[in-house]
Amino acid sequence: MPSPFPGMDPFLEDPEVFPNLHHDLITFLQGALQPLLPPPYFAGVGTRVWVEEANRFTEPDVDVFRPDRPPAREPTESAALLAGTEASPLLIQVPEEEHYEAFVNIYKGRDQVRLVTSIEVLSPTNKTPGAHGRDLYTRKQQEMLEGQVNLVELDLLRAGRHTTSVPEGHARARGGPFDYHVCVRLGDRPRDFHLYPIRLEQRLPKVAIPLSPGDPFVTIDLQTVFDRSYDIGPYPRCVRYGDAVPPPPLRPEQAEWVTRTLHDKGLLPPDPGAANGPTAP
Repeated sequence: MPSPFPGMDPFLEDPEVFPNLHHDLITFLQGALQPLLPPPYFAGVGTRVWVEEANRFTEPDVDVFRPDRPPAREPTESAALLAGTEASPLLIQVPEEEHYEAFVNIYKGRDQVRLVTSIEVLSPTNKTPGAHGRDLYTRKQQEMLEGQVNLVELDLLRAGRHTTSVPEGHARARGGPFDYHVCVRLGDRPRDFHLYPIRLEQRLPKVAIPLSPGDPFVTIDLQTVFDRSYDIGPYPRCVRYGDAVPPPPLRPEQAEWVTRTLHDKGLLPPDPGAANGPTAP
């Protein structure tokens, strides 16, 4: 079953669902780019990894060392220092989680391979102030600028702080109101940004991907990439369109459009009021 929406599916912005979509988009972006790239260009997938304190509760969280419990191993230096004290300390074990974010890189060359373009699909952590994932992402933006590497950023999340390279004020002034967007920054012209503003009701655009200066751009159809990701992924089975509200909250006119779209696709029961027509005043 295809997505019921013509463009981005707002239900897939759920933090529990989006990481899977992120993975699928990266996979199919690489697959769609590969046949379009002229030799000696090729596309590969890179990964950003970091460790953060886990937010969820994991057992065991606190372990109490009692005097009558025999030690499982030789006393540590800290245990020896605590010997003879009146208070028995609590050992707090804070679980950690490894986070992975993939992205697509376009390289040029065979013997001497050079990074030409990097394509990112923004994640919720990239758009969360104070998150380590955001710090790493903004550091990458600066590295791309200093290395004169093209940077293509896909923001398919309505929530979070503006993160793509184009200044938000300039983007809103030129692009008008939009829900999602794609930003393309050229490595040899770092003050020039190609902006693709996208409304919730719109199909995802075809985006021109830059290569080395002087070489023609290649065009990728983001809607086709999204559709393939949706078709192959678990979304028709894991998203409950009938009784869920997509996060973050929609504007009233958007909520009405979403409800009408789901009615038209048979994912919501018919509206009795709509069937009977308007009531007399």
